[in-house]
Amino acid sequence: MAKKKFKVEDNESIDDCLARMKEEGYTPVRRMEKPVFKEENGETVVSHQEIVFEGKKL
Repeated sequence: MAKKKFKVEDNESIDDCLARMKEEGYTPVRRMEKPVFKEENGETVVSHQEIVFEGKKL
């Protein structure tokens, strides 16, 4: 079973990423999110969430 990871890029929506997966012949089976941190005024804060889908070949 072939699997591939698809990251939601900064310039695309979740729907765009899912459409890209479908074009390549994959269906999403898992969604992973992890925080991306940045330093602000000497404090570490969450900048945004990085979203990655794991796709399974159709």
